Amino acid sequence: MWRSTRTAPATPRARTRCTPSTPGTAPAARAIRPTSATAASVITAETSRSTPRPVQAITPAMPNSIWETRERKGRERPLEASASETATDIVARVERRDIVLRSDGADLATWLFLPDGPGPHPLVIMAHGFSATRTMTADKYAEVFRAAGLAVLLYDHRGFGASGGQPRQRIDPWTQVREYRDALTFAETLDGVAHDRHALWSDSFSAGVAVTCAAIDDRVSAVAAQAPALGRALPPADPDGSLFNAIRDQVLSGHAADSEDLSEAMPVVSDDQHRRPSALAPLTAYRWFIEYGGRFESGWVNDVTRATPKAAPSWQPALCAPYVRCPVLFQVSPSDEMVGANPEVSRYAFDRLAGTKEWSDLEGGHFGLLYWPSEIFDRASSEQARFLSAHLRRGEQ
Repeated sequence: MWRSTRTAPATPRARTRCTPSTPGTAPAARAIRPTSATAASVITAETSRSTPRPVQAITPAMPNSIWETRERKGRERPLEASASETATDIVARVERRDIVLRSDGADLATWLFLPDGPGPHPLVIMAHGFSATRTMTADKYAEVFRAAGLAVLLYDHRGFGASGGQPRQRIDPWTQVREYRDALTFAETLDGVAHDRHALWSDSFSAGVAVTCAAIDDRVSAVAAQAPALGRALPPADPDGSLFNAIRDQVLSGHAADSEDLSEAMPVVSDDQHRRPSALAPLTAYRWFIEYGGRFESGWVNDVTRATPKAAPSWQPALCAPYVRCPVLFQVSPSDEMVGANPEVSRYAFDRLAGTKEWSDLEGGHFGLLYWPSEIFDRASSEQARFLSAHLRRGEQ
């Protein structure tokens, strides 16, 4: 089953524009307006998708600056989908550039995909879900978006994959919201990218991060959330907005160094929950992570620690939904097996989104749309490309 419904905008609630955090410094020739205390920076170098390089090999010791290396000539063949091509066919003929985004003192390993043809191009900022890395199907979605004429920034979270940051394998949603915000700021400096049309793409756990970011930062033009993990149970009532205000204030004022571990390190997935309990229990999670994370140069590690700032409010991304005014796409499995991706919570949040919104039911459970190549991937990625193009290209001549 694949059913899509679109809903007209609801009346948005009053909301104050939130400004970025205290600016850092960057060379005058190309300044960055960071959202955290540390400036963002970038290195670019053309690379083929078949030969990824570790971020350490391309990162000079220049912590608060921007620099570029010479770019090699890109593919000359125009990358346009023919009428007979599926999304799966497209991904074999894409090249990308390695760049580094600096966020709160960490270098986030990032891929930049730019479409053929003159810009400026709308941009999709992508970050994967719970512990997953760029190579674990997120890159396939990025390639489909590029073929649709959208630029893409796809990065590994702090402490995961090829990105820097200590401690390793630590999931802190508050830090991840600030990563999205730093990526939005950095995108405003990129040549060939439209500086006022930036969408967020998210999967599973990062969907709650994206919804929270969009509620706080009105630079977000659209959100695509697949298999959103917005919580196990409905959030508490927030009639006066005080809980949301506490969430917003924590994002805007916090830093990665504020966080402390909530649990001991444990496997992300395990084949035996009795002898080796893991953070994600369903067998479907074990199958997908071991298959995709176990591939050469994925950078994935089967280890994770949950963390949160010492004085932070409860992490409740569904509470932020009424403050999201940009267009939002939810792709939800009615039979999602992950306890943190409760479809009832997703519906609760969807019903309270203040802007244009679209809901799609999909088969395959939580991980079905992360198997590539597959029919579900083709349907999910095509739906997302259509949605993002429609809202990011609105008003183009």
